[in-house]
Amino acid sequence: MSEALLVLADGAVFEGETVGAAAPDGVATGELVFNTVMSGYQEVITDPSYAGQVIAFTYPHIGNYGAAPDDDESRRPWCRGVVVRDLASRPSSWRCVESLGGFLDRHGVPGIAGVDTRRLTRHIREAGALPCAFGPLDEGTLLAAARAEPGTEGVDLATAVSTPERYRTGDGPYRVVAYDFGVKRAMLRRLGAMARVDVVPATTPAAEVLADRPDGVLLSNGPGDPAALGYAVDTVAALLGSVPVFGICLGHQLLATALGGTTYKLTFGHHGGNHPVRRLESNGVAGPGGRPGGVEITSQNHNYAVAEGSVPDADVTHVNLNDGVVEGLRSREVAAFGVQYHPEAGPGPHDAEYLFEEFRLLMEAGR
Repeated sequence: MSEALLVLADGAVFEGETVGAAAPDGVATGELVFNTVMSGYQEVITDPSYAGQVIAFTYPHIGNYGAAPDDDESRRPWCRGVVVRDLASRPSSWRCVESLGGFLDRHGVPGIAGVDTRRLTRHIREAGALPCAFGPLDEGTLLAAARAEPGTEGVDLATAVSTPERYRTGDGPYRVVAYDFGVKRAMLRRLGAMARVDVVPATTPAAEVLADRPDGVLLSNGPGDPAALGYAVDTVAALLGSVPVFGICLGHQLLATALGGTTYKLTFGHHGGNHPVRRLESNGVAGPGGRPGGVEITSQNHNYAVAEGSVPDADVTHVNLNDGVVEGLRSREVAAFGVQYHPEAGPGPHDAEYLFEEFRLLMEAGR
């Protein structure tokens, strides 16, 4: 470890010390966001939706149960770096195979520990998500690097994290094609319990998917700005009306855009495992959150959202109780719906599982 600084593009400076891997040329850059989870840090770090970003954990003690292979959500971390207050050096868990510091080092992810993450979080809440730079260099060099970082707006990050070629998983009775814009393994496990899932690259043409005659199409989560994925919006538009479609997170945003809606960037995004979401309508599927007015505790990770009232011929099905952001939509014209949060995650612990049953019912009706 060595002394290091974290410098934001607006000039704010935070002291700490290096952990994890050494950054190229001693400096790591990215768009800085904060996540409020108390556990699940490995799932967060390996979520492809964090491509291009540096993750600051608000909970002060991170890494206490180490890292285990079964907790990876993708083949490797895609984030640019990690910021923590206190990184546990002696993890304790029967599942642990290495420390979180060792995990970061093995995967080439730089980190900075000892940071006043409470002050940092308050700053991001006021200033918004900002480009940053950190490392064992002087303040001026890091400030210049932070201001040179372009961030995620207008950038297609989905093609970078997507699978390079099609593969198959699951053994359920239905046939689903999952577009990989940065899909999490937990999502594929949940789908695989009810379907044979063909995972395809983000740029796969709609005609190729429809030629397989699937029962349904999943639009996965993923990183970055949905407005930069015009090719994906065109693909979704070509799928609508021909096959049931379920969108999650980025997939929800792409679905809304294909239905005529617009998206915008949130000030500091939604990143955490404790966001309360109210369900506005039932559709007849039971579950803890599966009734009108039911509240689900949800896992979220996104910097962009669908503009309220921008999607014609669609009903808002869910809203975020913290800030009123649209959390779910259902088309009135075609068999398609989406949610902004992650129903495959379980912080509630199973409040949102009914959404996969809704998808199954749509597929069954379309057979």
